[in-house]
Amino acid sequence: MTITLAIETSCDETSCAILKGGREVLSNIISSQIEIHKKFGGVVPEVASRKHIETINLIIQQALDEAGLGFKDIDLIGVTQGPGLVGALLVGLSSAKAIAYALDKPLVGVNHIEGHVCANYIEHKNLEPPFTCLIVSGGHTYLVQANSYTNYELIGRTRDDAAGEAFDKIARALGLSYPGGPIVDKLAKTGDKFAIDFPRVYLEPNSYDFSFSGLKTAVLNYLNQMSQKGKEIIVEDVAASFQQAVIEVLVEKTIRLAKERNSDKIALAGGVAANEGLRNLIQKRGKEENIEIFYPSTVLCTDNAAMIGSAAYFNYIDGKVSDYHLNVEPNLELR
Repeated sequence: MTITLAIETSCDETSCAILKGGREVLSNIISSQIEIHKKFGGVVPEVASRKHIETINLIIQQALDEAGLGFKDIDLIGVTQGPGLVGALLVGLSSAKAIAYALDKPLVGVNHIEGHVCANYIEHKNLEPPFTCLIVSGGHTYLVQANSYTNYELIGRTRDDAAGEAFDKIARALGLSYPGGPIVDKLAKTGDKFAIDFPRVYLEPNSYDFSFSGLKTAVLNYLNQMSQKGKEIIVEDVAASFQQAVIEVLVEKTIRLAKERNSDKIALAGGVAANEGLRNLIQKRGKEENIEIFYPSTVLCTDNAAMIGSAAYFNYIDGKVSDYHLNVEPNLELR
C-alpha cells in the first residue's frame, strides 16, 4: 500500500500528514496561526509565510513520529500547488521538492480545492464517484460534479464574494472576532432566522452560479439604518437571518443539480461545510429528495494535509505526476 507524505501551507495552517493509500490517515498534524492573525482581523500574507518557515520542519517530523515511520518508508510526496497565498505555498512546495529529490520519490502537486473534496474519502470509506459536490470556503464557492476521483466538472461558482468571505465580512460588521464564520453559526442557533428578510440571490433562471455581494450590502445597509434610527440591533437575529439567506441558496442549487444529474449522493467540502446550519438544512432536503448527504468531520473541513495526501494518491494512481519544474499557482482553477 502506497505511503504518502503530504504538505499543506496554502494559507495560515502549516500541516503535514502521512496516509496509507487514499483513505487511511496515519497522522495529520496541523499548526494553526489563527491566534496570530486574530489581532489583525484577517490573515496577513507576509506573517503567514514567515510562520510557515519557522514551523514546517517541526511539523513534518512530528507527522512522521506520530505515524511511527521514517523518511525511508515514504513512497509518494503530495503538496498543495494552489490556490492560496503565494509566499505560503512556496514554503510547502520547496519542502516537498527537497524531500522528493532527497528520497528519489514521485512528487504530485495538488489543487487545494480538489483536496477539500477528497476529505470525504477519508471520512467515508465507501464513498465513490460520481456525486454532486458543494465546495464552500473562505476563498471559494464551487458547485461541481465529481465524475471520477480526478475528474471534476465545474458547473457553478461565485461571481463575487465566496460564502465564507461573506460570513467573515458580516462578522466584522457585527463586531465579532476573526474568524467570523464559526461565531456567526453559533449565534445563529439562538437567533430568529426569519426576523429580517434579507434577499436570496438566485441569479438567472437555471443558473448554478452564486453571488453574495448583494446580500452582504443588504446586511450592511440594515445595520446602518438601525444605527441611524437609534434602534437596537439584535446580533443573534442578524446572524441567523443572514446565514439562512446564504444556506438556502447553496442548498437549493445543490439539490437541483443533483436531481438534474440523477445523482443520489451529495458531498459538502471546505471550511463552511462545518457550518451546522448548512449541514442541517441539506440533510433535511436530502431526506425529502432521497439523496444521501456526506460531509467530513470539522478537522477535515478546514485546511489540512490529510486531504492533500488523499488527492495526491488518487492523482498518482491515475498517472498524474509532477516534475521539479512544478511551481505554485496562487489562482489555480479547478480543472
